[in-house]
Amino acid sequence: MDAATPGPLAPEVLERDDLKRALAEHDFAAAFSLIKKWGGLSQNRIAAACQLTPGKVSTIISGQQQVTSFEVICRIADGLRIPGRMVGLADRSWERQPDTPDPPTTPLDTRSSDDAHWRPTATVQLATDMTRSDFVMDRRAATRAMVGAAMSGAALLDSLEGWLQPAPPAEATHRRGRVGQREVKELEATARAFRAWDHRFGGGLRRKAVVGQLNEVAGHLEEHQEPAVEQGLFRVMAFLGGTAATMAWGSGLQKQAQDYYMLALRAAHAGGDATFGANVLAGMARQMLYRDRPQDALELVHLAQKGARKAAGPRVLAMLHTREAWAYAAMGRAAAFRRATSEAAEALAEAGAGEEPYWITYFDEAELAGVTGGRLLDMARSEPQHAEAAAANIRSALTTRGAEAGRSHALDLIGLAECHFLMGDMTGAVEQTHHAVDAAARTRSTRVRAQLGQLYPYTVGRPTSRTVGEARARIRELLSS
Repeated sequence: MDAATPGPLAPEVLERDDLKRALAEHDFAAAFSLIKKWGGLSQNRIAAACQLTPGKVSTIISGQQQVTSFEVICRIADGLRIPGRMVGLADRSWERQPDTPDPPTTPLDTRSSDDAHWRPTATVQLATDMTRSDFVMDRRAATRAMVGAAMSGAALLDSLEGWLQPAPPAEATHRRGRVGQREVKELEATARAFRAWDHRFGGGLRRKAVVGQLNEVAGHLEEHQEPAVEQGLFRVMAFLGGTAATMAWGSGLQKQAQDYYMLALRAAHAGGDATFGANVLAGMARQMLYRDRPQDALELVHLAQKGARKAAGPRVLAMLHTREAWAYAAMGRAAAFRRATSEAAEALAEAGAGEEPYWITYFDEAELAGVTGGRLLDMARSEPQHAEAAAANIRSALTTRGAEAGRSHALDLIGLAECHFLMGDMTGAVEQTHHAVDAAARTRSTRVRAQLGQLYPYTVGRPTSRTVGEARARIRELLSS
């Protein structure tokens, strides 16, 4: 449908306050009902226009299914000719370029590895749409996004194949940019600050600030043409996208987290930063591991290793080996876990000061010990003989990085408390549980609280003990706050 084709809805229908409100809140059950009533469109007509099945439209109208996919929202906007601003998107192509036909799919369609979706302009459009939609998301829409399912399996892996191919050349533009290298450096410094926020506090309210900065960078990329500056801006976009992903994940927004990871990977690809792209894939692998999909995680790690083998330094390689080890531990492959952990230690031993990007400097002996301890703890849940080794590694991490590590510190303490429960040391378990609750209370990370919730069952069903009961009460109090 080109720009000259009139939309199926009359202008006065789109001006209705009730329809505007439903669209702004992403309440498509109400929006479709209003469109049927006032726009005169049948359910089948709505389905055809939006490239949905009639059954899908029926379940949306009945409230049985919520629309949380950015790609579907874009199809609804384009199919019904709803201006992007009304659903929290950037202006659609048919609004900005009247003489240009719409593309067959939107850049938010992450199911295809077609080259078009890896073009720099598509990445910029993706960033603009995602951040604008994120800004207008109210509490109800946020709840829907929280339960949205992240992709996995072949659908996820096929969508990432384009990362291994060279980045397509940027389209020529006649618009002159307004930023230079100095501004890019300032944006990089801001991205570092946001990353430090996430590492220490776990996101929370700060996530919107990151999304705002990401939207601003996308705006600069829409108008800039100087190659070096453009590359720098794409790299900043990748850093911010990765931070937005971990913050969204830390806030329980799994689908949003994966969408931001996708954006970060595409931005790293456009910016020619294979090393950070590997880091993004490692983050996606970790998300799969937390969702009990170790095979998907292993495939993502192997994709990262393949794509960055010529560019990655020792710390990045070591980190990727630990993700590989994590997947093997989750599969119960103890020998493969030990091999990958050994390879991580060997790679890290070759790391020197100042040789790698700032974002990987966190990966040191303490991080290796903490990750190794956590994976040994995973195995100890079914084979308790690993608990002592897990506790030793976690103690080493705690001693080295301290409370300033924020979220990692809290996760380490929760893991150490669980180790003591598995070893039957109630005194040590209670002591570490109190420390863990104190640390968890200082973060806004739902991931930390989820891990603390896994500790709670160890305090239940044991012989009556005042100290265990006190620890249980503190966990319950924090989790219910």
